[in-house]
Amino acid sequence: MLPLSFPGTSLVFLILLASVLNSHAFASEPAASRFQEWKRFPAREAHQAVAVDGSAFYAISSREIGRYDKQTGQLIKLWSPPRDSHIRHLNSGIVIDGKLYCAHSNWPASPLKNTIEVFDAKNLHPLQTLTFPDTTGAINWVDRLQGKWWVVFAFYGKADNVKRTRLVRYNDQWEPEAEWTFPEQVVQRFLPNSNSGGAWGPGGLLYTTGHDHGELYVLRVPEKPGVMEYVETIAAPIAGQGIAWDQAEEGILYGIIRKQKEIVKLQLKRAQ
Repeated sequence: MLPLSFPGTSLVFLILLASVLNSHAFASEPAASRFQEWKRFPAREAHQAVAVDGSAFYAISSREIGRYDKQTGQLIKLWSPPRDSHIRHLNSGIVIDGKLYCAHSNWPASPLKNTIEVFDAKNLHPLQTLTFPDTTGAINWVDRLQGKWWVVFAFYGKADNVKRTRLVRYNDQWEPEAEWTFPEQVVQRFLPNSNSGGAWGPGGLLYTTGHDHGELYVLRVPEKPGVMEYVETIAAPIAGQGIAWDQAEEGILYGIIRKQKEIVKLQLKRAQ
């Protein structure tokens, strides 16, 4: 074996050693989760949120809903409220058993009135209005998991007020059972707005958005009420607002870019 003092051997040895150390360093760093963009669809109503079912996606604005073919992006049905309707500010949507549930508030009017508006998903015919007379904060999204309803009531302005934004779990009689607030690092990303969208996703984790940033905040909701646990932030080519997981395609998420009036279809690539 040649001694390390042999001309050139020290340099080769150091290069090999550095290569080995670097390979171990990179191997020890977990790959970050990311979203891969699949497709974009123009949708005039893509201002507040998107919902999705097996055959269609639903572009939601404050006072309109457009049902679009999920494959072609062709508009199938458009709903607009009559002039005397109480509908003022639809915020999000989720399709469950053929019904489209939309979180709704009368923002910016005062006093604040929150409802969940229920539509027949196929023809967008209004079916029911669920009221929340004793709540504070604006209802921004609704979802369902493990036989429970999950609703976020958002607060805006300075950090101390935004921290009051909370996730509330309801039973089937719409009786509140427990509530959680958002971790500090996520609240700071919401400012000066608040939590805009949210949906239960892969791994039993909650994926949430603010109003502006192209990123999702992944949270774990502990069994006991309190503060949700921060997991990670994942960049995405959307701009906040309401999101929806596609239950017919694993790992597929829909979001919007309101300035461009576009629906964006994404696939989650989770860290290994």
